[in-house]
Amino acid sequence: MNLDLWLLLASIVVIAAIASVRVAHRTGLPSLLIYLAIGLLLGEAGLGLQFENAKVAQQIGLAALAVILAEGGLTTSWEHVRRAVPPAVVLATVGVAVSIVALAAAVHWLLGMDWRTALLLGAVLASTDAAAVFSVLRRLPLPERLSGILEAESGFNDAPTVIVVVMLSQISTPMPSVGHVVLDAVFELAIGSAVGLAVGPLGGYALRRVALPASGLYPIAVLALAFVAYSGATLLHGSGFLAVYLATLVLGNMRLPHRVPTRGFAEGAAWLAQIGLFVMLGVLASPFELPQMVVPGLIIGLVLLLFARPLSVVVSALAVRVTRTDRLSWREQAFLSWAGLRGAVPIVLATIPWAAGITGAKGVFNEVFVIVIVFTMVQGPTLPFLARVLQVSAPAEARDLGVEAAPLEELNADLLQVSIPPGSGLHGVEIFELRLPSDAAVTMVVREGRSFVPEGTTRLRAEDQLLVVTTAACRKVVERRLRAVSRRGKLAGWYGERGE
Repeated sequence: MNLDLWLLLASIVVIAAIASVRVAHRTGLPSLLIYLAIGLLLGEAGLGLQFENAKVAQQIGLAALAVILAEGGLTTSWEHVRRAVPPAVVLATVGVAVSIVALAAAVHWLLGMDWRTALLLGAVLASTDAAAVFSVLRRLPLPERLSGILEAESGFNDAPTVIVVVMLSQISTPMPSVGHVVLDAVFELAIGSAVGLAVGPLGGYALRRVALPASGLYPIAVLALAFVAYSGATLLHGSGFLAVYLATLVLGNMRLPHRVPTRGFAEGAAWLAQIGLFVMLGVLASPFELPQMVVPGLIIGLVLLLFARPLSVVVSALAVRVTRTDRLSWREQAFLSWAGLRGAVPIVLATIPWAAGITGAKGVFNEVFVIVIVFTMVQGPTLPFLARVLQVSAPAEARDLGVEAAPLEELNADLLQVSIPPGSGLHGVEIFELRLPSDAAVTMVVREGRSFVPEGTTRLRAEDQLLVVTTAACRKVVERRLRAVSRRGKLAGWYGERGE
């Protein structure tokens, strides 16, 4: 097959994958399921494309995950996740350890699996997937701390799980002791942290002081810095995933030149990486071997969803020492337990023992493939409903709206999108009664599909969409005022409501 035909086929696959995003958005399913389906259709059971090289799949998968993590770091607001970092770090370390041991013990007892394979399976499934979490949760109106925990956890927990999976996949050595795993993990995480926290600030400093001849070079430079962090940490025997996430988290929260186009470029690169990754994994899978894995896969998935993940959340909530006001409620813990979405990360990690020649590793890959498909279909669409039932949703929260116009960046300003839900205290309030700071203004109202520029006496209604322009310095004040009015109406101040 010549190059032109390959390019045509790849282009058609990408276009079909892009078109499927709209379907996934409407159903609440992560788009990864559609991409995996495309891969299965292209594979041996469909068009007959043969690909069974687990080693190549592992290398491509790890590189694609680095791009996805880079986009996650660049688009994550530090102010949004700052309070969530302590519980997220505990979930990504203590929680991962608890999940591995709990799932391995249950699988060893229920299915008679040997301890090495059971621990491998537990480690592979311990990591939540950044792409799945970002694609689903960023559409949910969750409180800032809860969504921040889930986002930060998905960014942090890839590193320790990769370390454990690689150590357990070393077939030439006996199964490592707990102390060996812990010491090695601490060393690799420390190296990864040091590299990421060095590359991020230094790279940002250089970009702010070097005038590149074309604006399009800045996004490329940022993505190159992400791979400097990833490869540098890996060559130093550290965690490349942690390095790339920390480096891009720092870069994404600096005032870089052309920051908004850079984030847009990173988002596009991450989408392309997701499409290529999931399609490749679909082609790698053997559909004829999957049916026999359905029953054990369902058992393992139920243990993970109803026992291992909730136990890891509960233990992590007890382990992290926070103030009384920051303590995770049982409702938040229940939502965190259900929202631990699995995606490409477990499937990619399952290629590591397969490529290393571990006995039974192909079966582990097939089981993980089934678990990801089935439980993503169960968890993804039910998250909005569960958030409402547990009363952890926050529909009136102000949200960032990405724009690609330079003036806002030059003026050090932000553009916010605010949705007014039914029952909000904002209903019936006139624009001037919002009493926003002088450095902020409601610039547009979208009502029943029609947009207009409001006046000071324009009365807001439920279901309105507002565009609010504010300087970066007073953004937090604007958000607090909008939350306060949404909760208690225009006299919120009299009731002591501050929108905190």
